[in-house]
Amino acid sequence: MGTSKVSFVIVQLFAFFTWHAIAQEYVRMASNTNAAEAMQFLREYDREASGMCYRVTMSQWRFVTNITEYNRRRMLEELALNSKFERLSWRKAAAYDATRVSDVQSRRQLVKIVQGSRAALPEDKFNEIQQIITEMKEIYNAAKICPYGQKPYDSHLQRDSPFYPQSRQEPYDQTRSHTQDIYQPFGPGFPHETPENSNYCDMQLDPEISRILAHSRIESELVYVWKSFREQTGPKMKNRFMRYVQLANQAAVSTGYSDAGDQMRASYEDPSFRASLEEIYNQVAPLYKQLFTYVRRKLIQRYGERVVRPDGPIPAHLLGNMWAQNWKSIMDLVMPFPQAPNIDVTSEMLRQGFTPLRMFQMAEEFYTSMGMKPAPPEFWRGSMLARPAERSVQCTASAWDFCNRIDYRIKQCTEVTMQDLVSTHHEMAHIQYYLQYAEQPQLFRDGANPAFHEAVANAVTLSVYNIQHLQRVGLYNNRTHDPYQVSMNFLMTMALEKVAYLPFAFMVDQWRWSVFEDGVQNMNSRWWQMKLRFQGVIPPMQRTEADFDPGSKYHVISDQEYIKYFLGTVLEFQLYEQLCQAAGQAGHLHECDVYRSRDAGRLLSEIMQPGASKTASEIIRTMTRGRTNRISPESLVRYFRPLELWLRVQNRDEPLIGWSSNYQDIGLFAPQRGHGIKATYSMVLLVLSMMQFLFL
Repeated sequence: MGTSKVSFVIVQLFAFFTWHAIAQEYVRMASNTNAAEAMQFLREYDREASGMCYRVTMSQWRFVTNITEYNRRRMLEELALNSKFERLSWRKAAAYDATRVSDVQSRRQLVKIVQGSRAALPEDKFNEIQQIITEMKEIYNAAKICPYGQKPYDSHLQRDSPFYPQSRQEPYDQTRSHTQDIYQPFGPGFPHETPENSNYCDMQLDPEISRILAHSRIESELVYVWKSFREQTGPKMKNRFMRYVQLANQAAVSTGYSDAGDQMRASYEDPSFRASLEEIYNQVAPLYKQLFTYVRRKLIQRYGERVVRPDGPIPAHLLGNMWAQNWKSIMDLVMPFPQAPNIDVTSEMLRQGFTPLRMFQMAEEFYTSMGMKPAPPEFWRGSMLARPAERSVQCTASAWDFCNRIDYRIKQCTEVTMQDLVSTHHEMAHIQYYLQYAEQPQLFRDGANPAFHEAVANAVTLSVYNIQHLQRVGLYNNRTHDPYQVSMNFLMTMALEKVAYLPFAFMVDQWRWSVFEDGVQNMNSRWWQMKLRFQGVIPPMQRTEADFDPGSKYHVISDQEYIKYFLGTVLEFQLYEQLCQAAGQAGHLHECDVYRSRDAGRLLSEIMQPGASKTASEIIRTMTRGRTNRISPESLVRYFRPLELWLRVQNRDEPLIGWSSNYQDIGLFAPQRGHGIKATYSMVLLVLSMMQFLFL
């Protein structure tokens, strides 16, 4: 073991024992056994937290719907007050011995206040970690590159506004709709134009870079934008991220967890959480491999074997997305039946004179047809449903709960397109969730676990985005093409968005947890090792530890957990199937529509009303009528079974379903620690670890 490694171990051991002692001190602090006082504290907390939440939410709403320096300063002032309130509340809650509180719901509230906070840190370090996260977000938001083939001094691109914001949302089915997530891209350094970049290189991730990755089929251009964006993000954040890891771990240990990953996982209330995740992933991996193999062959037809090896991984820049997490943009290359249409009713919506308001009224009627609640008058008065002409706004679609049981809003720069119609139903599902659990205490006004809100909203969109529903509402009436071919094209579109996303959504936090557990050595090589193992993708060029490619993903540097997207994608299909069964639907799962089903509406209300007052396992047991209390991928696999059968036929002559790795693949990112036997041994271990995945 080298000297540097020994030093690191000593430092880690010292930190562990130091913070273990602090954690024991906090356990001793929980010495107040007066249950009546604890109950009174919770009543006061509910009132004060609701008021604070309203003030912060309103300040952030004013900023993102009217981006000015004044509104930004007001928002930051409220956020600073909220941080102080969080620290004070944590200390009060930590002083009570929750085991002495007989009421289960009250105990649950006390635990929720304590377990997810970093307020156990001393004030200077608490402020430091907040500042580090803010600085990393500033760097990310300010990242700009030059146009392909254009020198910096030739650039003439300009932004419409110096405050033009970037969209940070996942694809519409993974939008961050909780208000605490939506605010995160905005901090003290919300991107302003600066002298060194305002007149020259001005291409940002959204929309310019994302558009190139989605639509360009010039391999050298794709390599250029892929590489350039990473040069403007990761290397500038690496040192800050390393300090963030140290502080996050200290906060977690102070709160009684082994590390920050352990603290993140606590909200899922599952002692075997990591094993459950592995089990779920192994069940969906065969479907992913079939899709991967088919897509690889189509990419070879477009780019050649010089770029994509017939039995190897896929270079990450070819899949239509900055992180290879969503492949729907390459549908033109992989469409099963090019002569049959892909489902897009945008032209019919325009022909019928749809407006943004009509789209939201249609979405509201979807829920009221199931016997659920209409949107309150405050929603229609306060929401921003279309882009205003007179001011700069942030357009990421999001649903907002103002924490006062009255005011709920949506912010969306709606255009008359099918994608925005689906997104509208998605965001209205969040509003319906808020309405259903409105009577819960503030701490319980959320999903049963972090995956639930998105899962519920996406389950509804599975019913909206299918041929049967679009026919029922008079938007699709194409009888001229083979229904089977249309169905396969539709399922391929969904698979490129949902199935292709699963391994990425799985590996992001696997990597993050490994950093919290094992330290910050070789962070970049571990990132690519996991991407190769789970996604089957490799970088298009050599990567080193100086690159820090995880820093190109916003959720990583903004301190937002990601495993909820993996579980949410699986859970949405499980919930969707239960709604379909309640509605009495038969036939292929992807053809089910629960529109106008009161029985499906009752089940959905039962799932939503408890909010976070019950555990996820309790909600799932209710959802499945007692058959299971676990998230299961069986419904997802069933939904895509017709496509999987088709893929198996297409792949029957392939020598390998999945991918194999060789020394060249791993050499693109493996750490170079020297030459000779030691380096060779490290490479062999990496190759063996990659080969293990082939036999899962």
